[in-house]
Amino acid sequence: MTTRAPRRTEGQPPTGDRPGVPPTGDRPGVPPTGDRPGAPLAEAAPGLPPAEAAPCLPPARTGEAPAASAHRPSAARRAGPALLWALPPVALLAVVFLYPLALVVQESLAPGAYGDVLGSASFRDALVTTVWLAVASTAGCLVLGFALAVVIAFVPFPGAKAVARFIDVFLSFPSFLITLALLFLYGTVGMANGVWTDVTGDPSGPFGFLTTPWGVLLAEITYFTPFVMRPLLAAFSQLETAQLEVASSLGARPARIVRQVILPEALPALAAGGSLVLVLCLNEFGIVLFTGAKGVTTLPMLVYSKAILESDYAAACVVAVVNVALSVGLYVLYRGVSRRAGA
Repeated sequence: MTTRAPRRTEGQPPTGDRPGVPPTGDRPGVPPTGDRPGAPLAEAAPGLPPAEAAPCLPPARTGEAPAASAHRPSAARRAGPALLWALPPVALLAVVFLYPLALVVQESLAPGAYGDVLGSASFRDALVTTVWLAVASTAGCLVLGFALAVVIAFVPFPGAKAVARFIDVFLSFPSFLITLALLFLYGTVGMANGVWTDVTGDPSGPFGFLTTPWGVLLAEITYFTPFVMRPLLAAFSQLETAQLEVASSLGARPARIVRQVILPEALPALAAGGSLVLVLCLNEFGIVLFTGAKGVTTLPMLVYSKAILESDYAAACVVAVVNVALSVGLYVLYRGVSRRAGA
C-alpha cells in the first residue's frame, strides 16, 4: 500500500524548516517516522550494523498436549511397584476367602446333591420362611425407621442429638445382644411374665411369643431399624427447612407436609436402607438361634443343622450356595439403589 505524502501549500516550507515548529520526531507525544504504523523504518546510523530480524517462529498451539512418549516411561515405572503392592492382599483374599468358597462349590457338585436338596420339603419350607421373614422385617423397619427419623429430625425435643448419636453406636451392637434383652423382658422367666405371676398368682405368664416366628420378627425389626434410620437422618439433614415453612404457611397440615414434602425426599434413602436390611435379614443366624424358636428354620439354620447335626456336608453346601446366590443378587440390587440415591 503506497503512503501518500501530506499535501503542502505552495510557498510553504517543510514542517521541519518552519520557524518555531520542531521536526516531527522532536514533537512531544509524536513518535518518529519509523515508529509510526505504516511508515518506513529509519535507516541505521552510520557505523552500526543493521538490526537482525528475529527469526519467525510458528505460533504455539494453545492446549497442545505434551508428547505421549514422555509419560510412557514414568507410567511403566509406576505400574511395576503398584502390581507388587497389590499381590499380597490379592493372595491373602484368595487363600482366606476364595479357596474355601471354591471348596464349598466343589462339595455341592456331588452327584444328585442339588436334586435331592432342592426337591426336599425341608428346603422349600426354609426358603419360604427365610423370604417372608426378611420381607416382613424389612417392611417393619421401613415404617418404624421412617417414623422415628421424622420425629428425631423435625420434632424438637431435649436430647435429640444424643438419640441420633446413639443410633450410630447401636449399629455396632451384635444381634444376639438385642435377642438377650428381649428374652429378659418377654422370655418365659422374663420380667413381664414375673410381674404377671406376682400380681395374678398364675404359675406362668402369658408372654411366650419369642419362641414363635413373631418373636423372631420382633427381634429383627428391633435390631435392623437403625440401619434404615441412619440414611434417613442423613437425607433429612440436607432437606431445606424453607420448604417446610412455606408448606406450613400455605395451610398444609403436618400429615400432608410429611406425605408431599418429606416422603419424596426420603424415597432414595428408604430404598437404600431397605435393600441393606433385606440382605442382612436374609442371612441372619444369631437372632433365630438365640430366640430358641423351634418351628422357625431359615436357610442359615438349615445349613447349620445339615452340617453340624446331620453331618451331611454335601446338602449343607448346596443350601449355602443357594443362600450366597440370593445374597449376592440382593447386594447387587442394594449397590445399584445406593448409587442412584447417592448414598
